[in-house]
Amino acid sequence: MGGSPLASPGATRALLEAYGLATKHSLGQNFLVSNHVVEKITDLAELAPDERVLEVGPGIGTLTLALLAEAGHVTSIEADRELEPVLRTHAAAHPGFSFLMGDALRVTPGQIVEAAGGEPTALVSNLPYNVAATIILQFLQDLPSLRRLVVMVQAEVADRICAAPGNRTYGAYTAKLALLARVTGRFEVGPGNFMPPPHVDSAVVRLDRAPLVAPERVAEVSVVIDAAFAQRRKTIRNSMAASGFSRDALDAAFAACAIAPTCRAETLAPADFVRLADALAPLA
Repeated sequence: MGGSPLASPGATRALLEAYGLATKHSLGQNFLVSNHVVEKITDLAELAPDERVLEVGPGIGTLTLALLAEAGHVTSIEADRELEPVLRTHAAAHPGFSFLMGDALRVTPGQIVEAAGGEPTALVSNLPYNVAATIILQFLQDLPSLRRLVVMVQAEVADRICAAPGNRTYGAYTAKLALLARVTGRFEVGPGNFMPPPHVDSAVVRLDRAPLVAPERVAEVSVVIDAAFAQRRKTIRNSMAASGFSRDALDAAFAACAIAPTCRAETLAPADFVRLADALAPLA
């Protein structure tokens, strides 16, 4: 039987009381109390026994304990200092567990690799919703060893991650994420699976690394994407020109790529932005 011994309302409440803890809305804390969801997450992650897993926002360690049963090592990053005693207890019981206290967006890749005893191969997390989108993109960029991510996010963020060109939720974030990875799985998670229940629906998304461009070109293509979506109600030509691109260079690049300058950014696939960046590079 997989899952986690903490994945129930009773076990979670007992642990919180034992350590004198309470949930903090400012940190986006909603503890997962469904063993079924925990098992679905680990099934989707398909972890190997020798893998080093990275987790952001472990909370009291509900998902952490399930990951430790599947992987060789788990390193968790937690912002709430009051949870440190709980994580220390898990570390004492599981030699394959290490943790870092701090803001995940400020922890360096070097600190992560040192704590994990090597480069992590997967990120599996019930992410803090207020920074989830940023964490996903930043960790994909900063940790090239990550082969896949299985992350719980707000359903609205999952929609942006999974959106196709032409969809109203498809935007700059979707296109930039697609430069690095592709969506290979998703399932929905209702509020009743958490304590306390959040006021939003959630979803778990799996992303597998599948780069469209070399790592050193991601920033260059991202500039093109941001300019294209900067004024998304305008044509792509007008939006990019307003962001500083030369109209002459744009016209030449659009012609070379067979992209209509009158189209809007949300109609273009991520690969189209790569082609556009390729065409603009020698014209800059």
